[in-house]
Amino acid sequence: MAELKCILWDVDGTLADTERDGHRVAFNMAFDEAGIDRQWDVATYGELLAVTGGKERMRFDIDRGGMADMPFEKIAALHARKTIHYQSLIAEGRIPLRPGVLRLLEEAYQAGITLGVSTTTTPAALDALIEHSLGKEWFDRFAVLAAGDIVPAKKPAPDIYNYAIEQLGVSADETIALEDSSNGWKSVRDANMKCVVTINDYTAAHDFSGADLVVSDLGEPENEAINVIQNPNKLDIHHVELKHLQAIMHA
Repeated sequence: MAELKCILWDVDGTLADTERDGHRVAFNMAFDEAGIDRQWDVATYGELLAVTGGKERMRFDIDRGGMADMPFEKIAALHARKTIHYQSLIAEGRIPLRPGVLRLLEEAYQAGITLGVSTTTTPAALDALIEHSLGKEWFDRFAVLAAGDIVPAKKPAPDIYNYAIEQLGVSADETIALEDSSNGWKSVRDANMKCVVTINDYTAAHDFSGADLVVSDLGEPENEAINVIQNPNKLDIHHVELKHLQAIMHA
């Protein structure tokens, strides 16, 4: 039985619904700007989310015939332009935080829990979300921002989580992670951490067998109770609170 000392957060789909209305739109803007005859609709982008990393998604789409071939340098340049468009979308307030995210972050921070981010998104995209959706004070409140290509293998490999706890000086059995996808869950599982999953439209059908809690979202006290999908510890939940994460650690 370990005490909860650290919470690590995924970003895309977990902190905010960034994929459908953020990254996808920004990719299409970059393609159009570059004169590339390719637009990723909602269903197509859902397929591409099986691949982690934006540059990797473009490469995958090329390899399956969805886009014309191009060298890595052009893929990287397109991804850089996509990130700029994504930052603009966030700055315009078009990608709000998911329900309960700020509430739970504040509760954990006030309780002295170490907070960090473990994501495959780029540092620039992460910075934009923190600045415009959370607030600049969170640059100091997060003890580690592990993002992008800082590790060689992206999720579902556990590297980004292993890197984060190494930087923080905490152990896996003192840490719980919040994720939204099967690749994220596998990454947490293989890093030997507890995991809470908040699904979204793209990940509702994913397999989260073995996760410690799977819910529709974190919820708010004043709203209707969240949909609890997987609850092996039989927690009594209306909305996810710090006490529920602590109970998971003690289970």
